This record gives sequence, C-alpha cells and structure tokens, in this order.
Amino acid sequence: MNYYEEALKLHSEHKGKIEVTSKVALESRDDLSIAYTPGVAEPCREIAKDKKNVFKYTSKSNLVGVVSDGTAVLGLGNIGAEAAIPVMEGKSILFKQFGGVDAFPICLDIKDTEEIIKAVKQIAPVFGGINLEDIASPKCFEIERRLEEELDIPVFHDDQHGTAIVVTAALLNALKVVGKKIDEIKVVLNGPGSAGTAIIKMMLTAGVKNIMACDEHGILYKDRGVGIADHKKMLCDITNLEDMRGTLADALKGADVFVGVSIGGALKTEMIKAMNPDPIVFAMANPVPEIMYDEAMAAGVKVMGTGRSDFPNQINNVLAFPGIFRGALDAGARDINDEMKLAAAKAIAELVEPEKLCAEYIIPSVLDSRVAEHVAMRVGEAAAASGAVRK
Repeated sequence: MNYYEEALKLHSEHKGKIEVTSKVALESRDDLSIAYTPGVAEPCREIAKDKKNVFKYTSKSNLVGVVSDGTAVLGLGNIGAEAAIPVMEGKSILFKQFGGVDAFPICLDIKDTEEIIKAVKQIAPVFGGINLEDIASPKCFEIERRLEEELDIPVFHDDQHGTAIVVTAALLNALKVVGKKIDEIKVVLNGPGSAGTAIIKMMLTAGVKNIMACDEHGILYKDRGVGIADHKKMLCDITNLEDMRGTLADALKGADVFVGVSIGGALKTEMIKAMNPDPIVFAMANPVPEIMYDEAMAAGVKVMGTGRSDFPNQINNVLAFPGIFRGALDAGARDINDEMKLAAAKAIAELVEPEKLCAEYIIPSVLDSRVAEHVAMRVGEAAAASGAVRK
C-alpha cells in the first residue's frame, strides 16, 4: 500500500480527521433552554463564584490542547503552522481512540518563545492539560519549563517525555532478557536533542548510573567548546562522568546499550562488535533507523527496538501519552512529575507477561487495548503519592 497516496485521499475525502460533536440532545425548546440560554447562566455563575468549578461544569476536565508552532514536525522540520495541522489532528484522534481523552489541535503561527508561552497561557482556561508537540529544540525546553511553572494544569512535551517513557519501559524489559542490572550498565545515546535529553534524564531516574551522550561532534564533555551550549551544557554535568573524549565509536567500546534518536545509518556494525556481549540497541531514527534490524542482529545485537511497525519491539509514544493524560486528568493532577513518568514506564513494562518476555517481545503492541488503562491507573497512583493532585 502507498501510505502517502492513501493519506492524501483520506484527508481530502474527510476534510481532516476531527469534528466537534455534542454530548447532549437539542431536540426541544427545553433542551435548548437548558444547554444554552437562559439555563447556561447558572453554571457560569457557579464558576464565577469559584474557578475550580470549571472542572465540574465544563469539558475542561477531559480536554487537552495539542499545541505546536510547526518548527519540528515529524521528519519534516520547520514546515509552519498550517502544514502541522494534519499531525496535530492525528495526535488528537490518538488521544481519543486510546485514552478516551478529547483533544483539539492548536497550531500557532508564532516562533518567538515568549509569545508562544503567552499564547498558551491565554488559551489555557479551556483545557485540562496541554500537550506540546513538534516544537524545535532548544526553545521547547524553556517553553515547557515556564508553562509548568505558570499553569496549574499538566503540561507535557510528548516529543521529549513520551519517547523517554517508552524507551525506559523497553530498557527495563530488555535488561531482564540479557540478565543485566540497570545500575551496572553503560548506556550511549546518540542525538541529545529534545527526546535524547529527556531519555537521559529518565534513565538516570530509573537507576542508570553510567550514560554518555554523543552528537555530530562526538562525545559531550565539559571543555569541548564546540557545540556545547544550552541543554548540552547541562548534559555535561550529568553524563560522561569519566570525562572521556572521542567519537561515537569510542564511546561504544564496552557499552551495553545504544540509544539512537539521531540519523539513519549512524550506527555501524563494527561499533556494535566493540560493545559488551548481548548488546541492546534502540535505533529510533525515522523512517531509516541508525542501523537496519537485520544488519544489527547479524552483528550480534541481542535485543533490538526501533520506531517502525514492520520490525519487532516498536518504540512508539502512543503507548504513553494517552494513558498518562487519562491518569493525570482523572486524578486532578496539577502537573506530570518524574514520579508519574517513571510509573508510566513501569506500567508499560509490566504488561509484557514474564512467560512471554523474549528478545522479540519486550514491549506491548501499540494496539494493545490494556495499555492506556493500566498506565492511567499507575500514573494516578503516583500523582496521589507524590502530592501532585490539585486540592
């Protein structure tokens, strides 16, 4: 099937992928008077008395804004607000299909960090949560940080944390397959952008002690100078504790895990052969991974994961974000903290039954109907235990 051609037909035929439908009937004058004027004045008055009543009387408690500026869309890059709409519509239907969460695309024709923050704060009263999507690095870090601080609803940059959560879930189960302990492994990550940075932080939270990050200039270290700014300067403080220098090939000597969120073809077979026995490789560049599945397995990889659906172990954010927002919204959480993210990763990993766990099955299918509900439950529990629930 030519997916590109079929996608054009689908989007053209339906004029997009979402619509607004009513939850209530409007079949009589009484229906109209209750849903709209004069009856609607009463919930308005109750909300005016106490703003917290907005969660009781409106759709806010189950509505997420999917916000993008179109600067880092899929593998397409900076294509603008209008061209980003099909992706944000797609994200919205994934929210609904997998988590029962209503979501609406908000594509901002703004590029300035402060203006994006301002715009999201101005529309926030409508939404119970904000999912940031396809916003370029490094400004995505500042936008998320500020919105988390200045809003009392969950703010989640899925490109960062959704990816990190699913990668961590895959790692937890892959380590069981190869019989290694999380605090004893060496991880090398290639591509420390938004997703890579979040993956590093998440793995450290999960118990990894030794992580090295590489970009196009090689291993990140404090005195490197070239390319060390913004979030990469921060990464130098939490990675490469032995202060190694060199290339990706140098970093991978004696490594147990490779995580790629970079470019196709970045990982070579000779690099894999220099890793420790039973290496784990998560090659997630799309559509062409850092190394192709068959080539990696022939080089001695024990457990392989990619972002693609045509290979085993698809690492896909849809395993995370619907359940995370479902759990956060149901719990009345103010934010989505590290405890909730780690709970989501463990919940995803838990769904692979011990008797079925193997090198080709370390993570549930994206179509596994159990995932969102189980993730939501664990996220809600973590929200309550960590004090993230709105009073």
